Amino acid sequence: MLIVTGTVEVSPEGVEKADKAAQAMVAETVKEPGCLVYEFSRILGHPTQFRVYEEWQDQAALEAHFAARHMAAFQAVLAEIGVVSSDIYRVVGGEKQPLR
Repeated sequence: MLIVTGTVEVSPEGVEKADKAAQAMVAETVKEPGCLVYEFSRILGHPTQFRVYEEWQDQAALEAHFAARHMAAFQAVLAEIGVVSSDIYRVVGGEKQPLR
């Protein structure tokens, strides 16, 4: 199992659009083979920050997720609204590693 987690911060003007895009992303991603858990949540006290938490069966399932149409659509929304910062990584065998 792989765990992917971290944070994404968007511009204040983009929060509503990011929220809607994240909801759509979750709805599609949880249907993917090998997706065990896929969650986006707002961080309390930081209205422009989102927490990402994912569990994948294996690396192949994660790679398929990266290639999914809904991932491309989500990334397009993020590019449009502007990402202020992003710190997303995977955890394998208890070690924090770069996502890609």
